Amino acid sequence: MTNSIQTSAREEPPVNAIVVEGLRKRFDALTAVDGISFQVRAGEIFGFLGPNGAGKSTTISMLATLLHPTEGTAAINGYDILNQRDLVRQSLGLVFQDPTLDDRLTAEENLRFHARLYGVIGDRYHKRIREVLELVDLWDRRDNIVRTFSGGMKRRLEIARGLIHYPRVLFLDEPTLGLDPQTRVHIWEYIRRLQQNQSMTIFLTTHYMQEAENCDRVAVIDHGQIIANDTPAALKKQVGEDIITIQSRDKDALKHAIEERYQFRVQEENGSLRLGVPDGDHLLPKLLRDLPVEIDSIQLAKPTLEDVFIHLTGRRSREETVDAKKRWQQRVRRRRQ
Repeated sequence: MTNSIQTSAREEPPVNAIVVEGLRKRFDALTAVDGISFQVRAGEIFGFLGPNGAGKSTTISMLATLLHPTEGTAAINGYDILNQRDLVRQSLGLVFQDPTLDDRLTAEENLRFHARLYGVIGDRYHKRIREVLELVDLWDRRDNIVRTFSGGMKRRLEIARGLIHYPRVLFLDEPTLGLDPQTRVHIWEYIRRLQQNQSMTIFLTTHYMQEAENCDRVAVIDHGQIIANDTPAALKKQVGEDIITIQSRDKDALKHAIEERYQFRVQEENGSLRLGVPDGDHLLPKLLRDLPVEIDSIQLAKPTLEDVFIHLTGRRSREETVDAKKRWQQRVRRRRQ
């Protein structure tokens, strides 16, 4: 297999923190990842969306050198995943989908073990452990046994552990799976803080469409292939038009005025007028200013990433999320037995 990614020692990080070329993984007759190629710019939050079994976790495992690809290659921070595995591992942090903490140890003991594996010792370790635990608001709980922690605290500790060795790239595989909405919001606060304060590249998988809105770019993978890759705003534009819903006591006059002035087709639905427009943000003020008929209420609805997900995969993310959460809870129960 020819390696087309050139790697070399660099004083400065590369423009693209992740470069993937023709990555494929087969398990006997099953092709889990089917020749995907993409790039992740340094310092961006990159979201990986897809139904369960689409190849998200398999991709992360290959990029983290935990699985050997059947074909293709990739580079992390300029290091080739096939020929420079140790340098790749030093360049990345990884927070697994499954819980991996030892809940019989303290928070500090969990981090100390991980730090020693990566050679973070002595004064460097003492400085770093305080930095990462303060980042996730767990410094005051460093001596507490992990089994006393809530689910959100454990996820924050896992993020801290993934950061202990100063990685340039952080992989988060379903980082908020199984957490309540409030805790998910807090986890995202830490993720954004990492990006802004440490210029860290963050590659994450998620089933939550609302979370994906926080990403700089989103790739949708289905049946092992990437079927879309763009910013959330650009992906939503592919789905359809904005919808403006208007209520008025003089619907007929309002409908006539809109169709005559703007040449839009107006539909009546449940006592309201609905029209699809390409750019609702700009049209809405004009409607309020120009129309001669009094308007009782007006609403603007834009396509969501949920619409994108359904449009591209034919599945609802909510169904995938419920299934994934059940599996996550089953894994937690098995680990406690």
